[in-house]
Amino acid sequence: MAADLAHSWLTFSAPVAAARAARRPLVALESTIIAHGMPYPENVRTAREVEALIRELGAEPATIAVMDGRIRIGLSDDELERLGRSDGVHKVSRRDLPAVLASGETGATTVAGTMICAALAGIEVFVTGGIGGVHRGASETFDISADLQELAKTSVAVVCAGAKSILDIGLTLEYLETHGVPVLSCEQDNFAAFYTRDSGFRADYRLDDAHEQARFIRTKWDLGLAGGVVLSTPVPEAAAMPSEEIDAITRQALADAATQGISGKAVTPFLLARIKALTGGRSLATNIALVKHNAEVGARLALALSRADQGPPA
Repeated sequence: MAADLAHSWLTFSAPVAAARAARRPLVALESTIIAHGMPYPENVRTAREVEALIRELGAEPATIAVMDGRIRIGLSDDELERLGRSDGVHKVSRRDLPAVLASGETGATTVAGTMICAALAGIEVFVTGGIGGVHRGASETFDISADLQELAKTSVAVVCAGAKSILDIGLTLEYLETHGVPVLSCEQDNFAAFYTRDSGFRADYRLDDAHEQARFIRTKWDLGLAGGVVLSTPVPEAAAMPSEEIDAITRQALADAATQGISGKAVTPFLLARIKALTGGRSLATNIALVKHNAEVGARLALALSRADQGPPA
């Protein structure tokens, strides 16, 4: 009964509804990157290009947002434009979802919020830029992203360029290990670091092939081991930023945030915008490149999960 009630809050776009009816694979996409992660018009243009990439590979994109008192699974071009242009769009995580739905206001879903909505819609693969995590200095601030708790409880595979380099990546990986969240990598042994390819920390397992990734994920869930899986893939080498440069710029951005009293869920949008300014826009180009690459990896994973028989051997 609870599942039926939750499902009643969902509205599927026509393309997503058609894909569901045809049993074609779906790939969930977050909307915070549109409303809070990139400036207009790059945000809307990137969203459309990412959706086109996923369709070219044979899956159907489902960008998720909260609009007019409904969880929208799939957005039209006009709705993407509205989301990308609007001011005052709420960031919607687990805590915020009831309030924004009940008020009828517009909300852009975070990693955690998108995972919840994707699971309600029966979507197994979600593509984002980078996951949230343990913030630097969290021993004093207790600033830990809700994304990590969601990964521990919600069974969705999250394809990302690792964790945002503004975070304490070592502690983020420790947190995921404690909560039993497997961290996979493809294309390299180490976990990625968003703007840079290599965080310096090894992932739990390296699986380059989409069918191997799907077999791992399906086995986990078949065993009744609820919770997400992180699949890290690095930003394309041509678009990556030098780690020494981005580390110095990140330290400057963090100092600026502290000086201005920025805290809570306002921190990440502030830091991304500040890093963009300090890099003269190069970080935005890197962000766009990594999101597109993640979309390709996620589409292939969704296809592998839908096509391959991942059950236990006879």
